[in-house]
Amino acid sequence: MRLRRKPWVDEAIHDFDAFVVSRDQEIGEERKGHWNEWFGREAPLHVELGTGKGDFITQMAERHPEINFIGIELQQDVLYSAAKKVAELELTNVRLLVFDIQHIEDIFAEGEIDRFYINFCDPWPKKRHAKRRLTHRLFLEKYRRLLKKPGELHFKTDNGPLFDFSLQEFEAEHLPVRHVSYDLHAENWPDNVETEYERKFSGFGEKIHRCEVLFPEEDEDHAHTESTVE
Repeated sequence: MRLRRKPWVDEAIHDFDAFVVSRDQEIGEERKGHWNEWFGREAPLHVELGTGKGDFITQMAERHPEINFIGIELQQDVLYSAAKKVAELELTNVRLLVFDIQHIEDIFAEGEIDRFYINFCDPWPKKRHAKRRLTHRLFLEKYRRLLKKPGELHFKTDNGPLFDFSLQEFEAEHLPVRHVSYDLHAENWPDNVETEYERKFSGFGEKIHRCEVLFPEEDEDHAHTESTVE
């Protein structure tokens, strides 16, 4: 569903320039490989792909002040809500970017990120759009390059076909998967942090699927796959 544009956000979002890169600001080349410098400290770097209104990233930042969090969201109007939450909670370990995830390798260096989060991304249900899914192997290869080793990707969705597709992609890329759940809330996962979308749709009785994907040091299977592709 296309959201109604809020022109006033274009100016209002600059109230948060201390921790937001908005649509009319460029992410300079000097940031690449040096994101922790924006936080003023060295710490593990966790990146959420598709931050939405910021419930997840702000809760995680509150729980884990020892970690630096970056949230990426394409829709500036949506990210504005996340920025307000960060400001209200006075969180110093969150930075937010209005950016297209397709080009993520333009702004992060190889081995710079410790963990990715993907929560309730667009399932792109049509087969011809499969390459746009954030768990497609083309994206997984990008994450592989950007993650420190060992690194992790934590994935949640309410879309069963997308979850099954993703598990197949992880296997094809020789990525180990742990803590696989097809009904997260029924299992009472102890440290689950809910997104706004998750609360809404679990309230409708939708099952939440979750898993953790491990990116180990390059193994022989993956090295062989890359060599045959090239």
